[in-house]
Amino acid sequence: MAPADNTRSDRSDRTANRLDSPKGMRTSVLPSRRGRQSRDTFGRATEGIARGMGTPWFLIGLTLFCVVWMVFNTVAPQHWRFDSAAIGFTALTLILSLQASYAAPLILLAQNRQDDRDRVQFEQDRQRAERNLADTEYLAREVVALRLAVRDMASKDFIRAELRSLLEELDRRDEEAALTAATERSDAADDAAKDAQEAAPTGLHG
Repeated sequence: MAPADNTRSDRSDRTANRLDSPKGMRTSVLPSRRGRQSRDTFGRATEGIARGMGTPWFLIGLTLFCVVWMVFNTVAPQHWRFDSAAIGFTALTLILSLQASYAAPLILLAQNRQDDRDRVQFEQDRQRAERNLADTEYLAREVVALRLAVRDMASKDFIRAELRSLLEELDRRDEEAALTAATERSDAADDAAKDAQEAAPTGLHG
């Protein structure tokens, strides 16, 4: 019983130490940066292999490899042969089977990474489209506000017409004032002449 109790206490102490330790010293559930880098390196390697397998040079090389393999194991001396044509080139068949079994997962891995990149690119395109739409709406509102402001402002023709009408009104008033002054002067002269005529007989009688 004592060893079991000690083991249980050690486990509880380790758990307590993990919970009491700072966050940076605990074992993180998320993958570390080194793990992400190793996965990225492996993913890039798989993409390179899959990209190489999809080129014409890979097909030409694989064809030449198979031809050389079969010719050598058919024409070479018996003690140099390592694969028998009598049993259907078993070693070559095994190698090609292994190559095909590894090629499919590599292609799937490369396709998954491409799908992830496409998903990220689609998300970035969507965010960019939303920003462009917001900018376009903002510019449209600004243009409408500017048009309304310009419509409320007086144009040059309107100001010129108002000034012309104001000048005409001032000229008319000046003409009326001049006419009124001339009329008053004429009336004053007539009054003075009448007064002079009335004063002349009075002087003669005296």
